[in-house]
Amino acid sequence: MKRKTYTPKKNDIERRWYVIDADGAVLGRLATEVANVIRGKHKPYFTPHLDTGDFVIVINAEKVALTGKKLIDKIYYRHSGYVGNLKEISAGKLLEMNPEKVVLHAVRGMLPKNRLGRKLLTKVKVYRGNSHPHEAQTPERWVIGAGPAAAKG
Repeated sequence: MKRKTYTPKKNDIERRWYVIDADGAVLGRLATEVANVIRGKHKPYFTPHLDTGDFVIVINAEKVALTGKKLIDKIYYRHSGYVGNLKEISAGKLLEMNPEKVVLHAVRGMLPKNRLGRKLLTKVKVYRGNSHPHEAQTPERWVIGAGPAAAKG
């Protein structure tokens, strides 16, 4: 008797919305948690080549913590494609100007570098401040390091 590996069908995948508060959270640990939730690694039917994950709303992005001297020493680069047009900005300055980009950049680095990774990144919504426009989805609270159950108890 051959056993078949279970692969979830599109209708079998249950999508949920979670809110993660970034207030005081270390950037790397926050990004790891977010990446795992949007990939679906916390579910029993996780499949590496499928999108089995949930949606994540990150609030208080401006209050995320960077350890050591990363605010000064960590540099983000971007290039337009034109000769001599390499732009750079420190993590501290980017966190001040656009904290959403800092969190999204960290999460993007922890996702697969392919079509699936680009699709998964659309399931992350990052906001500065305590409010977000996704109340209609009735998001559950997700505690970093403990998951959704810790928020209920």
